[in-house]
Amino acid sequence: MALLGGGDCAAPALCLLIVCITTVFSFSQGVQEEHPAEYRYPFIRPASTFSSQPLTAAYDYIIVGGGTAGCPLAATLSRNYTVLLLERGGTPFANANVSFMENFHISLADISPTSASQMFISTDGVFNSRARVLGGGTCINAGFYTRASASYVKSVGWDDKLVNESYPWVEDQIVHRPDLVPWQKTVRDSLVEIGISPFNGFTYDHLYGTKVGGTIFDRFGRRHTAAELLASANPQNLHVLVHASVQKIVFDTKTTGKNPRAVGVIFKDENGKTHKAILSKRQGSEIIVSSGAIGSPHLLLLSGIGPKKDLEKFNIPVVLDNKFVGKGMSDNPLNTIFVPSKTPVKQSLIQTVGITKLGVYIEASSGFGQSSDSIHCDHGIASAEIGQLSTIPPKQRTHEAIHEYKRQKKKLPHEAFKGGFILEKIAMPLSKGEIKLSNTVIEDNPSVTFNYFSHPDDLARCVDGIRVVEKMLKSKHFSEYAQLDQDTVDKLLNMSVHANVNLIPRHTNDTSSLEQFCKDTVITIWHYHGGCHVGKVVAPDYRVIGVDRLRVIDGSTFKDSPGTNPQATVMMMGRYMGVKILRERLGKEAGV
Repeated sequence: MALLGGGDCAAPALCLLIVCITTVFSFSQGVQEEHPAEYRYPFIRPASTFSSQPLTAAYDYIIVGGGTAGCPLAATLSRNYTVLLLERGGTPFANANVSFMENFHISLADISPTSASQMFISTDGVFNSRARVLGGGTCINAGFYTRASASYVKSVGWDDKLVNESYPWVEDQIVHRPDLVPWQKTVRDSLVEIGISPFNGFTYDHLYGTKVGGTIFDRFGRRHTAAELLASANPQNLHVLVHASVQKIVFDTKTTGKNPRAVGVIFKDENGKTHKAILSKRQGSEIIVSSGAIGSPHLLLLSGIGPKKDLEKFNIPVVLDNKFVGKGMSDNPLNTIFVPSKTPVKQSLIQTVGITKLGVYIEASSGFGQSSDSIHCDHGIASAEIGQLSTIPPKQRTHEAIHEYKRQKKKLPHEAFKGGFILEKIAMPLSKGEIKLSNTVIEDNPSVTFNYFSHPDDLARCVDGIRVVEKMLKSKHFSEYAQLDQDTVDKLLNMSVHANVNLIPRHTNDTSSLEQFCKDTVITIWHYHGGCHVGKVVAPDYRVIGVDRLRVIDGSTFKDSPGTNPQATVMMMGRYMGVKILRERLGKEAGV
């Protein structure tokens, strides 16, 4: 039970992420050159063009981060005000690694500076990725679209009516109903058979039982991202700069007795030249940080907002001493089971989900994304199959282990690379970590700790989840779907230690054994959140506490990840807050 390396095969999609280094190199090189379709919209330009922009005097809103929340937020605010959207990465539009489901794993395995993803390794030893592209996480994720529960919306304090207006705004533009492949049907039927019921059919809603959710991949396997929501913008009011790496927020701290006031940002363009963007002095103008759960607290720290002791260690002038910045980080731990099949399995990412009452979600992926030659290839360091080495405890996932895996992989039977994964994810982890500075370079990753399974309740839920998956594999639907001869099973089990391949733990009635298995095989599904919590770093309206004209609007403000997969709610949040801000400033004249 765990990630399996993929070969003939090409990796079973969500968890293998296999790719030859030569393939990664050629793809990453290919997206470096400017393509006629790269910018798509006339308001998107390279950061180096900033000095020639007509509106550079001042903007009503400067949004830092053109990601899952930043794009819908910018599109909405531009309806009535001038907006500058700054994105550190490039565009997704002409990037084949982003655009096609068959290349899903390539962006994650590509560790070149131009990749749409930026790899980081938490101090826990788990390999992870963060987006570095216009559209953010919607460009590199598995595409599943599902809303937050009604209880989640209530707990956050959002206006239910506006929430239910904001979700469809996203859905009408980029969300699709998936064509369910046989693997996903088997997962669906086995979930219902073992009691994860009722079957709620196709729905965006978060309901206990089993359901089919939406996807941002269309029927041709082409991805539609948050960047496409910019099509709803007022092109006269919006400027989007890509390859614009914001170094810090600029504050006016000279007025005694008043809060520091955000006045602009410093950013570097693709050539390394420094620019300064200025915020309008008009009342209501704001800088909004939407750089994600890693990027937003990181930028606040480098701008002088955070624990005074930590800032002084790096000689960062303290704008506001707030001990909570970067604290309360969480990631939803994931453990997986690979199910081999005698016959090839059609590629799918997440389409079906089981929402249990045990505090775990069950999802699935399947199929191959590479050629039969990939079993003999070298691999990108960030691919889940070798970078995470999930049969090896996190702290032992070394480069040496990766090389040993590559040697062993060639000896595996091809059946090892035909099949799919069942994914078991903890719903609302109680284990907490933090983000801390490792240097003062914004382009580098900060130090990130999640403390997976440090809370005993998380561990207990993982054990429950594994037992749910075991019941699924014993159901009649899986017994009919995937049958391997004993010789192949024996080969897989015998090679599991060296080759990162195994099935389910042999002692599933032994709780202590399963607990250790959870710890040793933990990986990520990229749903990390926190670092700028409401009530500690930001107020309920997402204004930064103790600072004027500055907000944070993204997943860093979440205490828990919404729904089974958060992208729907993060995009909704961008639209929701854009509408809310316009209505607060303009009332009915906002027109939204």
